[in-house]
Amino acid sequence: MKTAVYLAFLRGINVGGNTLISMEDLKGAFESLGFKNIKTVLASGNVIFEAPKSDLASLTRKIEQKLESQFGSAITVMLRTGEDIQALIDLAPFKKVKVTPQIRLQVSFLPHNAEHSLKVSQRLKGTPYDILRATPGELCSVVDVALKQGTPDLMKVLEKEFGKKITTRTWNTVERIGALLKN
Repeated sequence: MKTAVYLAFLRGINVGGNTLISMEDLKGAFESLGFKNIKTVLASGNVIFEAPKSDLASLTRKIEQKLESQFGSAITVMLRTGEDIQALIDLAPFKKVKVTPQIRLQVSFLPHNAEHSLKVSQRLKGTPYDILRATPGELCSVVDVALKQGTPDLMKVLEKEFGKKITTRTWNTVERIGALLKN
């Protein structure tokens, strides 16, 4: 059976004192599902693993069910293939952004084929957030923290459009994951 490399981005674990899960316990949960070569990246719920090629929706449900049964909390999982992440990195969506200490580069992972009206180069209405790339699976945005609104505020805006089944990572985290995928 063919295997594939996957990335699971878990929403809301180990952030703000909520749903505290050790990376060792998280790795164990993925091992119990029969996955191989599991690596956790940072403590914010990023898991690289190998599994038999599968439908992403089915695999996502399987992981979410396991996490809820093991940790007693419903945890949203945004699942991507290693190829998806590498393709995103290769696009270099932030290459034209002048990064300063006040600028944060963010990737929000959405449910696959999420419908939305957000457009590239659009400033989200009434906010300091610019959308640089919008696909049915991800939004790449720039946050200017000098305007006194950060990632939690961006998440609130995006949740109005998509609900709570989304999660956001910094571009640095996505690049770090990309580097690990090559090893």
